[in-house]
Amino acid sequence: MDQDIVALNQKLDLLTAQVQYLTEQAQAAERGRQERAELMHDLTPIVNDGFRLATEQLEEVQEYVDLGDLLRLLKRLLRNGRNFEMMLDQLESLMDLLQTVGPLTDSAFGKAVDIMAEAERKGYFAFAKGGMKIADNIVTSFTEDDVQRLGDNVVLILNVVKSMTQPEIMTFVHNTLLVAEKEMEKPVDTSLLGLLRQMNDPAVRRGLAQTMRVLHVVGAQSG
Repeated sequence: MDQDIVALNQKLDLLTAQVQYLTEQAQAAERGRQERAELMHDLTPIVNDGFRLATEQLEEVQEYVDLGDLLRLLKRLLRNGRNFEMMLDQLESLMDLLQTVGPLTDSAFGKAVDIMAEAERKGYFAFAKGGMKIADNIVTSFTEDDVQRLGDNVVLILNVVKSMTQPEIMTFVHNTLLVAEKEMEKPVDTSLLGLLRQMNDPAVRRGLAQTMRVLHVVGAQSG
């Protein structure tokens, strides 16, 4: 009798556990059903609004869109799935490259800003602005005929400039201007006696001789 009672109690415990498990499963299923019902209740207005909006948008483009075109587009997208995947891989590689090069680009940009600030401090931009103004004045001061004549004689002009910029010529002009500036500050004796005294100076006579030679050359060229 004791063994039968023990076996019966075990069966009752097992049956109770099974009933409790089934009860919990039923309660979980009920909760899931309620949650789904609440979700559907919440999503229904959203779905209805989305469907209405899609219908309105499709009505606006229905004259330009054909179902066959949409199907062909869908097929093409499916056929090019690998191409899209490769494109995304390349895009990811590009993003990685940008992340790698980003600090270098920032450094180069900062260096460029420093160089431009130094150029601004030294006056490069002001000089360029003045050069543009000079160029504008030159352009507006010459006609098309002037430019044509300038082009015909540009070689001769450059040769003249080349001759004038020789070191000995520039040194002579520089020294002459320095001495002349100092001499201009001194009083000038324009009397005949004063001029005769100056004629006794060998440097004056040499200057007059050189001047007469230059005048001879100018006269010969004019002739």
